[in-house]
Amino acid sequence: MHVQDSHWSSTVAEGARTTPLRVDAQRNLEHVLRAAREVFGELGYGAPMEDVARRARVGVGTVYRRFPSKDVLVRRIAEEETSRLTEQARAALGQEDEPWSALSRFLRTSVASGAGRLLPPQVLRVGVAEERGLPEHARLPQQRTQTAGELRLVPEDDAGAAQLLSVVGQLVERARAAGELRPDVSVSDVLLVIATAAPSLPDAAQQAAASARLLDILLEGLRSRPA
Repeated sequence: MHVQDSHWSSTVAEGARTTPLRVDAQRNLEHVLRAAREVFGELGYGAPMEDVARRARVGVGTVYRRFPSKDVLVRRIAEEETSRLTEQARAALGQEDEPWSALSRFLRTSVASGAGRLLPPQVLRVGVAEERGLPEHARLPQQRTQTAGELRLVPEDDAGAAQLLSVVGQLVERARAAGELRPDVSVSDVLLVIATAAPSLPDAAQQAAASARLLDILLEGLRSRPA
């Protein structure tokens, strides 16, 4: 996954407005969103809008009519993926009684969906010991004592991202309390697994096989072992 800091634009995309779009305009919007998910999933959020337009088979002007800036489009895609990950985490919590089964189910479902390649850029950042001014109350408990170079969680004012971190936090705490998760594993580690175990390969079968194999290895690394 290509992680980058973005300055989110407050401009609302035309595609998000409440008035119904014409049939052709709605179709173009769906094509653009599908193309954006594919392009950003393959190349990261640094991919240019021209690549999105080319994949959607529309002019770049059509993309900009729906999304006045690239930040607006990135935000739309990231919000959709955040919501999807949150629902997957909730489903794992509600459908699995065993803490480790719930956590591993969430990871397998999320990796298989490819959502990890589209995690919001602001969720994971490489932090430093002093957290660059992030207030203590804004950090999750397991993130409050970190050393230089570790990943930290940055929900900022994003309600969707904060909700994702909260639900995944429940999966992590349950597995840790049951003694099935290494005590040093944090929420950011779990999200990093989702991002890492979803490589983008040209062949779909190879990609699925590689993801499954890599996730098996990473899950072994997360699991607690008897002393």
